[in-house]
This record gives sequence, structure tokens and C-alpha cells, in this order.
Amino acid sequence: MDRLTLATSYRHFSYRADRDGRWLYWQCLLWASSERLSERMHELLKSKRINGWNLFWLITVPISLVMVLAMLRADLASAEGVSSLIQLSVRCAVPLVFVTFAASSLQVVFPGSFSRWLLRNRKFVGLCFAAAMAWQALFIVWLTSIHTDYYVNEVYVLSDAVEGLIGYAFLIAMVLTSFKFGRSRLSPRQWQLLHKGGIYWLWYYAWSVYWFNLFYYPVEYATSPVLLDYVYYWGGFLAWGLRLAAWSKKRSSAGGTTNVLSRVVGVAVLLVGITASSLGSAWSPQVYEFMYGIKVIAFIEPFMPYSPMVPFYPMLIMMLGAFLMAKPKG
Repeated sequence: MDRLTLATSYRHFSYRADRDGRWLYWQCLLWASSERLSERMHELLKSKRINGWNLFWLITVPISLVMVLAMLRADLASAEGVSSLIQLSVRCAVPLVFVTFAASSLQVVFPGSFSRWLLRNRKFVGLCFAAAMAWQALFIVWLTSIHTDYYVNEVYVLSDAVEGLIGYAFLIAMVLTSFKFGRSRLSPRQWQLLHKGGIYWLWYYAWSVYWFNLFYYPVEYATSPVLLDYVYYWGGFLAWGLRLAAWSKKRSSAGGTTNVLSRVVGVAVLLVGITASSLGSAWSPQVYEFMYGIKVIAFIEPFMPYSPMVPFYPMLIMMLGAFLMAKPKG
């Protein structure tokens, strides 16, 4: 090997060593930075300022200030002004019920310091939701008592009223049984049924509003969704998706192997459900027409909550897909 070849080889290996050394240096630096960030986040999430009742006040006080300022600016003498406050209170409350709904599932799917913190404070986030909904209740009472004609002629729908009353009944019962004096009156099984049934009811009640804003009203009444409708719709959908993912993970970890064909079919069915959830206005008019053609459904729809539950149909498809994906052999 001549001198030129040796020099070239030396430069080549020196370059590679230098490059690999820089790469290793940046990898180590990134790892150390992430470790420090993780430690700081862990310490922050242990702080009393963002745990327990301090977290409750940290969230509830700003929401209450927003509502008070909105009241000062709104025309409370008009029904439209009070209706705008109802809408604002709901927009403040909805993210909190979605977070409460997803808290336990997030810990299963993505275990870590943040998900543990959220699960630890789920009760207080739920109480923040209840406080925000108390503002809505105030404005609803105001609207129905002061602007009764407007409420009856422009707002009132029997099925909506039934859904709302049941939702408030669940919410009040869940708040009371979140404390020792209320919880002691229920067995563990009764408490679990109340809170699981209640959170599903409240989640669906909130989430379905934005499904209708995106996929039903634009078709029936030529309305235009706003950005917040998309954010809340997909936020609620993601919260439910975490529940489904947590169920699938628990089922898969219970033992047994999944049939390959079943998994492939499950993935396909799951994708169909997700696509249908994204394109509600493309299929829901036909489904509504078919469902209302059934006399029993057409009869009970005016006073039956959520009937005929069309927004939930894609989720039923996704549940089937998740079941097939996690189905063990045999």
C-alpha cells in the first residue's frame, strides 16, 4: 500500500471516528437533557400547588372570573345574551369532562408521571367540571324563568331536556359520592356503577353536541362549524379512543395469542370506524332516514334520550375491530 493510499485511509477513518463521536456526544446530551426534564417534571407534578384542592381552585377560579367578566359584558336583559353565557359555560366545562373521562385509560396506555398525576387528581378535575356546569345551571334557570317564551319557542326540545336533567342528576350524585359522607352510603359495586355510568353519560352528552355541529346541522340547516367544534369533537373522540385502547391492552395482556387473520380483519374494521367517524355527513342522513322509517323509533325519539344514537355507530364498528384485534386463539 503506497503512502497516498495510507493517508487517504487515515483521513477516512478519522472522519468516521469524528462523526461517530459527535453523534454519540449529541445522543448522550439529549439523553441527559431528557432525564433532567423528566426529573423536573416529576418534581413539579408532586408540588402541592397543582394537586388536590389547590388544583381545583387553580382551575375553577379563572373559569369563574371568565364567567363574571362575560356577565358584565353580556346583555342580560335579552334571551340571546343569556344563551351566549350558557354556551360559554359549556365551552369551559367540556374539556374537563373529557380529561376526567380519559384519566384512568391514559395511565393504562401511557403509564408515566403525568398520567399518574392526572389519575391522582381525577376527582378534583371532575369537581372543576361540576363547578363549571353550575354556571350553566344558573344561566339555564335564568333563561327559563326570565325568558320563558324564548326558551319554549326557540330552545326547548323534550329529548334534550330529558338528557340534560339525567346528566345533572348523575353529576350531583357523583359529586356527593366523591366525598366520604356520600361514598359510605354506597357499596363499592354501587359506587363504581354510578361513576362509570355517569361519566359515560356526561361524556356522550358533551361529545354528541359537537358531532351534530359538524355533521348534522350543516346538512339540515346549512350552518357552518367553527374551529372549536372540530377541536372538541376530536378531543372527545380521542378520550373515548383511549378508553378503547386501554380495554384492548388489558385484554391482550390477559394471556393467549391473537389469530393473525382476526388481527388483520380487526385493523380493517377499526379503520372503517375511524373513517366513518370522520365523514359523518356522508352517511348519517341515510341512516337517519332509515331509522326514522321504523315506527317504534320514530315514536320514542322525541322523548327518548340519545335516540337513535347515530353518532355512536362508528364507535360500535371500532369496538368490533378492537375486539377482533385482541381476540385470543381458540
